[in-house]
Amino acid sequence: MKACIMGLLALGAATVGHANAADEFASTPSTRGQAERADQALQVTPYLWAAGLDGRISPFRRAPTIGIDKSFSDVLEGLEFGGFVNLWFRRGAFVFSADLMYVSTRDGHAFGPLPPLPVPVPPGTVVDGRVDSRQANMTLQAGYRTVDTEDFTLDVLAGVRAWWLSNDVTVSALGTSRGYGERFDWVDPVVGLRAFQRLHGGWSLQAQLDIGGFGVGADSTWSVLATVNYIASDRFSVSGGYKVLDVDYDHAGDVYDARLKGPAFGLTYRF
Repeated sequence: MKACIMGLLALGAATVGHANAADEFASTPSTRGQAERADQALQVTPYLWAAGLDGRISPFRRAPTIGIDKSFSDVLEGLEFGGFVNLWFRRGAFVFSADLMYVSTRDGHAFGPLPPLPVPVPPGTVVDGRVDSRQANMTLQAGYRTVDTEDFTLDVLAGVRAWWLSNDVTVSALGTSRGYGERFDWVDPVVGLRAFQRLHGGWSLQAQLDIGGFGVGADSTWSVLATVNYIASDRFSVSGGYKVLDVDYDHAGDVYDARLKGPAFGLTYRF
């Protein structure tokens, strides 16, 4: 169960359109005249999202739904691997974003020694249980820049957010092991806005909002991101802010009704 919870870690500084300093403004004063009106731009953002989790989850259809409330430090305990990256591209007034994440976790416990039982199990037997959880999440959106001034831009976006989750339980005792696993996935349509405001001295603000689900996959899903960004060089920008991702999925016994929230940090490289 805990591994499934950790699978929700979703470390990230953005879900869609995370342009830590929007491409036309990501430049030093000496090059700004060229970069501001470039016909196209591509940037890559690896990111970290120090997210806690609360909600209710049922990792298996036959399992009960359990309420959860985990801080970021609790989530980190079982983390085995996490990979997170955002790609952002603009050509003229058209924009495209792909946000990818993969998280693998493991949680293991030993129970025993067992007391004498009315079944043929030797007293003192130790039972080992392990839960392996994997989650992949991808958000794809395309849109159009409806406002484009020297210091402010506004993009209208639409696309999909896809989820893939798997949980495997292994129980070992007396030299034998038994395993059981389940997998489920779904896709949600989403629509959103992204606004960017340039400040002074290489600083900027960015806000992102999307909402979706509409009963197609999840009953509902929404995400909000706000960051403060700084241009470190002609190629690199850094950002910090806060992000919330909420999803309410309940179908055929699979329940994934959770809210992730916490500070977010990113590093952007511009090509």
